[in-house]
Amino acid sequence: MNDGLAPPPAVGLRSPSGPSPSPFPPRNSERRNVRGGCGVSGADVPGGRTWVRPLPPGAAMAAMAAMAAMAAAGTGRARAWLRPAGPGRTPTPRRLRHKKKWATTDFRFPSTKLALQNFDVNYSVQFGDLWPSIRVGLLSEQKYGALVNPFASGARVALQMERLDAEDFVGEAQRAAQRETGDPQVSPVGADRPGLPNLLCYTFRRGDVSRFPPARMSQLGLLEYYLMDAASLLPVLALSPQPGDAVLDLCAAPGGKTLALLQTGCCRRLTANDVSTSRTERLRRVLRSYVPADVRDDSRVHVTSADGRHWGELEADAYDRVLVDVPCTADRHSLSEEDDNIFTRARKKERQLLPMLQLQLLAAGLLSTRPGGEAVYSTCSLSHLQNEYVVTGAIQVLADQYDIGVQVEDLSHFRQLFRDTFSFFPRCRVGELVVPHLTANFGPTYFCKLRRLP
Repeated sequence: MNDGLAPPPAVGLRSPSGPSPSPFPPRNSERRNVRGGCGVSGADVPGGRTWVRPLPPGAAMAAMAAMAAMAAAGTGRARAWLRPAGPGRTPTPRRLRHKKKWATTDFRFPSTKLALQNFDVNYSVQFGDLWPSIRVGLLSEQKYGALVNPFASGARVALQMERLDAEDFVGEAQRAAQRETGDPQVSPVGADRPGLPNLLCYTFRRGDVSRFPPARMSQLGLLEYYLMDAASLLPVLALSPQPGDAVLDLCAAPGGKTLALLQTGCCRRLTANDVSTSRTERLRRVLRSYVPADVRDDSRVHVTSADGRHWGELEADAYDRVLVDVPCTADRHSLSEEDDNIFTRARKKERQLLPMLQLQLLAAGLLSTRPGGEAVYSTCSLSHLQNEYVVTGAIQVLADQYDIGVQVEDLSHFRQLFRDTFSFFPRCRVGELVVPHLTANFGPTYFCKLRRLP
Protein backbone atom coordinates (compact mmCIF):
# COMPACT_ATOMS: atom_id res chain seq x y z
CA MET A 1 0.00 0.00 0.00
CA ASN A 2 1.41 3.37 -1.03
CA ASP A 3 0.58 6.21 1.40
CA GLY A 4 2.34 8.86 -0.68
CA LEU A 5 5.58 8.79 1.29
CA ALA A 6 8.79 7.46 -0.17
CA PRO A 7 9.91 4.37 1.71
CA PRO A 8 12.96 4.94 3.90
CA PRO A 9 16.18 3.58 2.59
CA ALA A 10 16.97 0.04 3.72
CA VAL A 11 20.06 0.97 5.64
CA GLY A 12 22.17 -1.88 6.93
CA LEU A 13 20.30 -4.54 4.91
CA ARG A 14 21.19 -6.11 1.63
CA SER A 15 18.65 -6.88 -1.05
CA PRO A 16 17.25 -10.41 -1.18
CA SER A 17 19.29 -11.04 -4.30
CA GLY A 18 22.51 -10.10 -2.58
CA PRO A 19 24.49 -12.05 -0.08
CA SER A 20 22.65 -13.29 3.02
CA PRO A 21 22.92 -11.06 6.06
CA SER A 22 25.10 -12.05 8.97
CA PRO A 23 23.55 -14.90 10.97
CA PHE A 24 24.65 -13.16 14.21
CA PRO A 25 22.44 -10.55 15.92
CA PRO A 26 23.75 -6.99 16.10
CA ARG A 27 25.70 -5.79 19.13
CA ASN A 28 23.83 -4.13 21.99
CA SER A 29 25.35 -0.80 21.04
CA GLU A 30 23.72 -1.15 17.64
CA ARG A 31 20.20 -1.70 19.00
CA ARG A 32 17.93 1.34 19.11
CA ASN A 33 14.35 2.07 20.10
CA VAL A 34 12.50 2.65 16.88
CA ARG A 35 9.86 4.71 18.77
CA GLY A 36 12.53 7.19 19.72
CA GLY A 37 13.27 7.84 16.05
CA CYS A 38 16.85 6.63 16.23
CA GLY A 39 16.67 3.55 14.00
CA VAL A 40 14.66 1.68 11.41
CA SER A 41 13.46 -1.86 11.85
CA GLY A 42 14.78 -4.31 9.32
CA ALA A 43 12.34 -6.21 7.12
CA ASP A 44 11.99 -9.94 7.13
CA VAL A 45 15.00 -11.31 5.29
CA PRO A 46 16.07 -14.77 4.32
CA GLY A 47 16.90 -16.72 7.42
CA GLY A 48 13.92 -15.27 9.33
CA ARG A 49 16.04 -12.79 11.35
CA THR A 50 14.92 -9.25 12.11
CA TRP A 51 16.90 -6.65 14.03
CA VAL A 52 17.58 -2.95 14.28
CA ARG A 53 20.76 -1.34 13.01
CA PRO A 54 21.90 2.23 13.62
CA LEU A 55 21.24 4.91 11.07
CA PRO A 56 23.94 7.18 9.76
CA PRO A 57 23.56 10.83 10.93
CA GLY A 58 21.88 12.05 7.77
CA ALA A 59 19.36 9.22 7.65
CA ALA A 60 18.52 9.64 11.37
CA MET A 61 17.60 13.27 10.82
CA ALA A 62 15.50 12.30 7.82
CA ALA A 63 13.69 9.63 9.85
CA MET A 64 12.91 12.08 12.66
CA ALA A 65 11.65 14.63 10.17
CA ALA A 66 9.41 12.01 8.60
CA MET A 67 7.96 11.03 11.97
CA ALA A 68 7.40 14.68 12.88
CA ALA A 69 5.54 15.09 9.60
CA MET A 70 3.42 12.05 10.41
CA ALA A 71 2.59 13.51 13.83
CA ALA A 72 1.58 16.83 12.26
CA ALA A 73 -0.60 15.02 9.73
CA GLY A 74 -2.25 12.92 12.43
CA THR A 75 -1.00 9.64 11.03
CA GLY A 76 1.11 6.93 12.55
CA ARG A 77 1.89 6.42 16.24
CA ALA A 78 4.46 9.18 16.51
CA ARG A 79 1.95 11.61 18.04
CA ALA A 80 1.91 9.63 21.28
CA TRP A 81 5.67 9.65 21.59
CA LEU A 82 7.17 12.84 20.20
CA ARG A 83 6.67 16.56 20.42
CA PRO A 84 8.16 18.92 17.83
CA ALA A 85 11.79 19.53 18.66
CA GLY A 86 13.15 23.07 18.54
CA PRO A 87 16.65 23.98 17.47
CA GLY A 88 19.21 22.17 19.59
CA ARG A 89 16.57 20.27 21.58
CA THR A 90 16.16 16.51 21.69
CA PRO A 91 12.62 15.15 21.51
CA THR A 92 11.37 14.04 24.98
CA PRO A 93 8.97 11.11 25.36
CA ARG A 94 5.67 12.24 26.84
CA ARG A 95 5.92 9.75 29.68
CA LEU A 96 8.92 11.69 30.96
CA ARG A 97 7.18 15.05 30.85
CA HIS A 98 4.98 16.31 33.73
CA LYS A 99 3.55 19.50 35.04
CA LYS A 100 5.15 20.66 38.27
CA LYS A 101 2.70 20.67 41.16
CA TRP A 102 3.94 22.64 44.18
CA ALA A 103 1.72 20.77 46.65
CA THR A 104 3.45 17.46 45.90
CA THR A 105 6.87 18.39 44.53
CA ASP A 106 7.97 21.44 46.51
CA PHE A 107 10.16 21.00 49.58
CA ARG A 108 8.07 20.35 52.66
CA PHE A 109 9.20 22.17 55.79
CA PRO A 110 9.02 19.68 58.69
CA SER A 111 6.43 20.34 61.37
CA THR A 112 9.10 20.02 64.05
CA LYS A 113 10.99 22.92 62.46
CA LEU A 114 7.82 24.99 62.27
CA ALA A 115 7.27 24.33 65.97
CA LEU A 116 10.82 25.39 66.83
CA GLN A 117 10.46 28.60 64.83
CA ASN A 118 7.20 29.35 66.63
CA PHE A 119 8.75 28.71 70.04
CA ASP A 120 11.82 30.83 69.27
CA VAL A 121 9.64 33.78 68.34
CA ASN A 122 7.21 33.55 71.28
CA TYR A 123 9.11 31.95 74.14
CA SER A 124 12.19 34.13 73.74
CA VAL A 125 9.90 37.05 74.67
CA GLN A 126 8.03 35.18 77.40
CA PHE A 127 11.08 33.70 79.19
CA GLY A 128 13.82 36.13 78.20
CA ASP A 129 17.27 34.95 79.28
CA LEU A 130 15.88 31.61 80.49
CA TRP A 131 14.75 30.54 77.02
CA PRO A 132 18.15 29.25 75.75
CA SER A 133 18.47 26.76 78.65
CA ILE A 134 14.81 25.72 78.33
CA ARG A 135 15.29 25.30 74.58
CA VAL A 136 18.29 23.01 75.06
CA GLY A 137 16.30 20.91 77.52
CA LEU A 138 13.37 20.58 75.13
CA LEU A 139 15.66 19.40 72.34
CA SER A 140 17.47 16.88 74.58
CA GLU A 141 16.41 13.45 75.77
CA GLN A 142 13.58 13.55 78.28
CA LYS A 143 13.87 12.07 81.76
CA TYR A 144 11.21 9.71 83.07
CA GLY A 145 9.85 8.61 86.38
CA ALA A 146 8.71 5.10 87.30
CA LEU A 147 5.29 5.10 88.98
CA VAL A 148 5.32 1.89 91.03
CA ASN A 149 2.20 -0.23 90.75
CA PRO A 150 1.00 -1.03 94.32
CA PHE A 151 -1.30 -3.72 92.90
CA ALA A 152 1.71 -5.74 91.67
CA SER A 153 4.42 -6.50 94.24
CA GLY A 154 5.06 -2.85 95.06
CA ALA A 155 7.52 -3.51 97.90
CA ARG A 156 9.76 -5.73 95.77
CA VAL A 157 9.76 -3.18 92.94
CA ALA A 158 10.63 -0.39 95.37
CA LEU A 159 13.65 -2.39 96.52
CA GLN A 160 14.66 -2.93 92.89
CA MET A 161 14.47 0.84 92.26
CA GLU A 162 16.68 1.58 95.23
CA ARG A 163 19.28 -0.81 93.83
CA LEU A 164 19.25 1.29 90.65
CA ASP A 165 20.08 4.31 92.86
CA ALA A 166 16.71 5.91 92.08
CA GLU A 167 14.69 7.67 94.77
CA ASP A 168 11.01 8.20 95.44
CA PHE A 169 10.72 11.94 94.86
CA VAL A 170 7.35 12.22 96.67
CA GLY A 171 8.61 10.49 99.80
CA GLU A 172 11.91 12.36 99.62
CA ALA A 173 10.07 15.70 99.47
CA GLN A 174 8.02 14.77 102.52
CA ARG A 175 11.11 13.74 104.47
CA ALA A 176 12.89 16.96 103.49
CA ALA A 177 9.90 19.00 104.67
CA GLN A 178 9.86 17.12 107.96
CA ARG A 179 13.55 17.84 108.51
CA GLU A 180 13.08 21.55 107.81
CA THR A 181 9.93 22.06 109.88
CA GLY A 182 10.47 19.48 112.58
CA ASP A 183 6.88 18.33 112.06
CA PRO A 184 6.65 14.57 111.42
CA GLN A 185 3.08 14.96 110.08
CA VAL A 186 3.84 17.51 107.36
CA SER A 187 2.42 16.59 103.95
CA PRO A 188 3.75 17.46 100.49
CA VAL A 189 0.22 18.18 99.28
CA GLY A 190 -0.83 20.66 101.95
CA ALA A 191 -0.53 21.41 105.62
CA ASP A 192 -4.18 20.55 106.34
CA ARG A 193 -4.27 17.20 104.53
CA PRO A 194 -2.71 13.79 104.91
CA GLY A 195 -0.24 12.71 102.26
CA LEU A 196 -0.72 10.12 99.55
CA PRO A 197 1.42 7.20 100.79
CA ASN A 198 0.33 4.86 98.00
CA LEU A 199 2.00 7.01 95.35
CA LEU A 200 5.60 5.90 94.79
CA CYS A 201 7.34 7.50 91.82
CA TYR A 202 11.07 6.92 91.44
CA THR A 203 13.41 9.22 89.53
CA PHE A 204 17.15 9.45 89.08
CA ARG A 205 18.94 12.33 90.75
CA ARG A 206 19.68 15.63 89.07
CA GLY A 207 22.24 15.25 86.31
CA ASP A 208 21.78 11.47 86.15
CA VAL A 209 20.50 10.54 82.68
CA SER A 210 20.14 6.81 83.37
CA ARG A 211 17.14 5.00 81.93
CA PHE A 212 14.75 2.64 83.65
CA PRO A 213 14.54 -0.88 82.22
CA PRO A 214 11.22 -1.93 80.69
CA ALA A 215 8.58 -2.91 83.22
CA ARG A 216 8.11 -6.63 83.80
CA MET A 217 4.92 -8.57 84.32
CA SER A 218 4.23 -9.61 87.90
CA GLN A 219 2.84 -12.99 88.97
CA LEU A 220 -0.60 -11.37 89.08
CA GLY A 221 -0.41 -10.55 85.38
CA LEU A 222 0.04 -6.81 85.99
CA LEU A 223 2.95 -4.60 84.94
CA GLU A 224 5.18 -3.54 87.83
CA TYR A 225 5.52 0.17 87.05
CA TYR A 226 4.40 2.84 84.60
CA LEU A 227 6.99 5.08 82.92
CA MET A 228 5.87 8.70 82.66
CA ASP A 229 7.12 12.26 82.86
CA ALA A 230 7.47 12.59 86.64
CA ALA A 231 6.26 16.20 86.45
CA SER A 232 2.89 14.85 85.24
CA LEU A 233 2.33 13.52 88.75
CA LEU A 234 2.33 17.03 90.25
CA PRO A 235 -1.25 17.86 89.12
CA VAL A 236 -2.44 14.69 90.89
CA LEU A 237 -0.57 15.69 94.05
CA ALA A 238 -2.07 19.17 93.79
CA LEU A 239 -5.58 17.73 93.39
CA SER A 240 -5.00 15.64 96.53
CA PRO A 241 -8.14 13.46 96.54
CA GLN A 242 -9.36 12.49 99.99
CA PRO A 243 -10.98 9.18 101.00
CA GLY A 244 -14.53 8.92 99.71
CA ASP A 245 -14.18 11.58 97.00
CA ALA A 246 -15.97 11.40 93.66
CA VAL A 247 -13.33 12.31 91.07
CA LEU A 248 -13.59 13.28 87.39
CA ASP A 249 -10.66 13.10 84.96
CA LEU A 250 -12.13 15.12 82.11
CA CYS A 251 -9.41 14.51 79.49
CA ALA A 252 -8.02 11.22 80.74
CA ALA A 253 -6.14 9.54 77.87
CA PRO A 254 -3.53 8.11 77.61
CA GLY A 255 -4.05 7.23 81.28
CA GLY A 256 -1.02 8.05 83.43
CA LYS A 257 -2.84 10.51 85.70
CA THR A 258 -5.94 8.29 85.84
CA LEU A 259 -3.74 5.41 86.97
CA ALA A 260 -2.16 7.60 89.67
CA LEU A 261 -5.61 8.69 90.89
CA LEU A 262 -6.66 5.05 91.23
CA GLN A 263 -3.46 4.18 93.07
CA THR A 264 -4.19 6.76 95.78
CA GLY A 265 -7.02 4.51 96.97
CA CYS A 266 -9.10 7.60 97.75
CA CYS A 267 -11.58 7.57 94.88
CA ARG A 268 -15.02 6.34 95.85
CA ARG A 269 -15.98 6.82 92.21
CA LEU A 270 -13.69 7.76 89.32
CA THR A 271 -14.98 8.90 85.93
CA ALA A 272 -12.35 8.92 83.17
CA ASN A 273 -13.42 10.65 79.96
CA ASP A 274 -11.82 11.47 76.63
CA VAL A 275 -13.45 12.74 73.46
CA SER A 276 -11.40 10.41 71.22
CA THR A 277 -12.64 6.82 71.08
CA SER A 278 -9.22 5.54 69.99
CA ARG A 279 -7.54 7.28 72.92
CA THR A 280 -10.24 5.98 75.24
CA GLU A 281 -9.45 2.45 74.09
CA ARG A 282 -5.79 3.09 74.85
CA LEU A 283 -6.84 4.23 78.33
CA ARG A 284 -8.74 0.97 78.83
CA ARG A 285 -5.65 -1.02 77.83
CA VAL A 286 -3.55 0.86 80.39
CA LEU A 287 -6.07 0.14 83.13
CA ARG A 288 -6.21 -3.55 82.18
CA SER A 289 -2.41 -3.75 82.29
CA TYR A 290 -2.01 -2.17 85.74
CA VAL A 291 -5.24 -2.45 87.74
CA PRO A 292 -6.99 -5.63 88.97
CA ALA A 293 -10.45 -6.29 87.59
CA ASP A 294 -12.17 -5.85 90.95
CA VAL A 295 -10.66 -2.36 91.38
CA ARG A 296 -11.61 -1.13 87.92
CA ASP A 297 -15.12 -2.56 87.76
CA ASP A 298 -17.93 -0.35 86.51
CA SER A 299 -19.15 0.49 90.00
CA ARG A 300 -15.86 2.26 90.79
CA VAL A 301 -14.34 3.27 87.44
CA HIS A 302 -16.47 4.63 84.64
CA VAL A 303 -14.70 5.18 81.28
CA THR A 304 -16.56 7.36 78.77
CA SER A 305 -15.96 9.01 75.42
CA ALA A 306 -17.86 12.30 75.31
CA ASP A 307 -17.18 15.92 74.45
CA GLY A 308 -15.86 17.37 77.68
CA ARG A 309 -17.06 20.86 76.80
CA HIS A 310 -20.62 19.76 77.63
CA TRP A 311 -19.82 18.00 80.90
CA GLY A 312 -21.10 20.88 82.99
CA GLU A 313 -24.54 20.28 81.48
CA LEU A 314 -24.33 16.49 81.84
CA GLU A 315 -23.25 16.33 85.48
CA ALA A 316 -23.38 19.71 87.19
CA ASP A 317 -22.11 20.04 90.79
CA ALA A 318 -21.41 16.28 90.92
CA TYR A 319 -17.71 15.85 91.82
CA ASP A 320 -15.49 16.62 94.79
CA ARG A 321 -12.33 16.75 92.68
CA VAL A 322 -11.95 17.40 88.95
CA LEU A 323 -8.75 17.11 86.91
CA VAL A 324 -8.76 19.05 83.61
CA ASP A 325 -5.62 18.01 81.70
CA VAL A 326 -6.49 19.72 78.42
CA PRO A 327 -5.21 19.15 74.87
CA CYS A 328 -2.37 21.56 74.12
CA THR A 329 0.57 22.13 71.79
CA ALA A 330 2.52 19.40 73.66
CA ASP A 331 5.75 21.35 73.22
CA ARG A 332 8.24 18.52 73.69
CA HIS A 333 6.33 16.17 71.38
CA SER A 334 5.99 18.91 68.75
CA LEU A 335 9.78 19.30 68.61
CA SER A 336 10.58 15.60 68.32
CA GLU A 337 7.78 13.82 66.41
CA GLU A 338 6.30 14.46 62.98
CA ASP A 339 3.47 12.03 63.67
CA ASP A 340 0.33 13.68 65.10
CA ASN A 341 2.12 17.04 65.25
CA ILE A 342 -0.21 19.99 65.82
CA PHE A 343 2.17 22.25 63.88
CA THR A 344 1.39 20.56 60.56
CA ARG A 345 -0.03 23.02 58.04
CA ALA A 346 -3.33 21.15 57.92
CA ARG A 347 -3.88 21.75 61.67
CA LYS A 348 -3.18 25.48 61.70
CA LYS A 349 -6.80 26.39 62.45
CA GLU A 350 -6.99 23.80 65.23
CA ARG A 351 -3.85 25.26 66.80
CA GLN A 352 -5.22 28.78 66.69
CA LEU A 353 -8.43 27.70 68.42
CA LEU A 354 -6.68 25.76 71.21
CA PRO A 355 -6.99 28.46 73.93
CA MET A 356 -10.75 28.70 73.31
CA LEU A 357 -11.11 24.90 73.55
CA GLN A 358 -9.05 24.86 76.75
CA LEU A 359 -11.17 27.61 78.31
CA GLN A 360 -14.38 25.74 77.46
CA LEU A 361 -13.04 22.52 78.99
CA LEU A 362 -11.91 24.24 82.19
CA ALA A 363 -15.25 26.04 82.52
CA ALA A 364 -17.08 22.71 82.07
CA GLY A 365 -14.85 21.09 84.68
CA LEU A 366 -15.57 23.86 87.19
CA LEU A 367 -19.30 23.57 86.54
CA SER A 368 -19.02 19.84 87.29
CA THR A 369 -17.32 20.57 90.61
CA ARG A 370 -19.59 20.83 93.63
CA PRO A 371 -19.53 24.12 95.59
CA GLY A 372 -16.55 23.90 97.91
CA GLY A 373 -14.87 21.31 95.68
CA GLU A 374 -11.58 21.72 93.85
CA ALA A 375 -10.31 21.41 90.29
CA VAL A 376 -6.79 21.32 88.85
CA TYR A 377 -6.04 22.63 85.36
CA SER A 378 -2.90 21.31 83.66
CA THR A 379 -1.09 21.33 80.31
CA CYS A 380 2.25 20.18 78.92
CA SER A 381 2.87 23.53 77.21
CA LEU A 382 5.05 26.51 78.12
CA SER A 383 2.70 29.05 76.53
CA HIS A 384 1.10 31.52 78.92
CA LEU A 385 -1.72 31.85 76.36
CA GLN A 386 -2.62 28.22 77.12
CA ASN A 387 -1.86 28.45 80.84
CA GLU A 388 -2.41 31.61 82.91
CA TYR A 389 -4.63 33.33 80.36
CA VAL A 390 -6.96 30.33 80.13
CA VAL A 391 -7.28 30.17 83.93
CA THR A 392 -8.10 33.86 84.32
CA GLY A 393 -10.46 33.69 81.33
CA ALA A 394 -12.41 30.74 82.77
CA ILE A 395 -12.74 32.47 86.15
CA GLN A 396 -14.14 35.53 84.39
CA VAL A 397 -16.59 33.47 82.31
CA LEU A 398 -18.00 31.69 85.36
CA ALA A 399 -18.37 34.97 87.21
CA ASP A 400 -20.06 36.80 84.32
CA GLN A 401 -22.27 34.06 82.85
CA TYR A 402 -23.03 31.79 85.83
CA ASP A 403 -22.47 34.03 88.85
CA ILE A 404 -20.07 31.42 90.26
CA GLY A 405 -17.02 32.45 92.24
CA VAL A 406 -13.71 30.64 91.76
CA GLN A 407 -10.58 31.13 93.85
CA VAL A 408 -7.00 30.30 92.83
CA GLU A 409 -5.21 28.22 95.47
CA ASP A 410 -1.59 28.94 96.36
CA LEU A 411 0.81 26.19 95.26
CA SER A 412 4.07 28.02 95.88
CA HIS A 413 5.07 25.42 98.49
CA PHE A 414 5.46 22.92 95.60
CA ARG A 415 8.46 24.90 94.39
CA GLN A 416 10.14 24.51 97.75
CA LEU A 417 9.20 20.86 98.28
CA PHE A 418 10.27 19.57 94.86
CA ARG A 419 13.16 21.91 94.08
CA ASP A 420 15.64 19.00 94.18
CA THR A 421 13.76 17.11 91.46
CA PHE A 422 12.26 19.74 89.13
CA SER A 423 13.15 23.14 87.74
CA PHE A 424 10.33 25.67 88.27
CA PHE A 425 9.70 28.95 86.47
CA PRO A 426 9.58 31.53 89.28
CA ARG A 427 7.37 34.18 87.68
CA CYS A 428 3.99 32.57 86.96
CA ARG A 429 1.10 34.92 87.73
CA VAL A 430 -1.13 32.00 88.72
CA GLY A 431 -0.25 28.34 89.09
CA GLU A 432 3.15 26.67 88.78
CA LEU A 433 5.24 25.74 85.73
CA VAL A 434 7.91 23.04 85.52
CA VAL A 435 10.38 23.93 82.77
CA PRO A 436 12.90 21.57 81.12
CA HIS A 437 16.52 21.85 82.20
CA LEU A 438 19.47 19.68 81.26
CA THR A 439 20.06 18.57 84.85
CA ALA A 440 16.34 17.96 85.51
CA ASN A 441 14.84 17.36 82.10
CA PHE A 442 11.18 16.92 83.03
CA GLY A 443 8.23 18.85 81.71
CA PRO A 444 7.03 21.21 80.56
CA THR A 445 4.08 20.86 82.94
CA TYR A 446 1.78 23.66 84.05
CA PHE A 447 -0.78 23.16 86.83
CA CYS A 448 -3.11 25.45 88.72
CA LYS A 449 -5.49 24.60 91.55
CA LEU A 450 -8.93 26.24 91.71
CA ARG A 451 -11.54 26.13 94.46
CA ARG A 452 -15.18 26.68 93.63
CA LEU A 453 -16.66 28.99 96.25
CA PRO A 454 -19.89 27.93 98.02
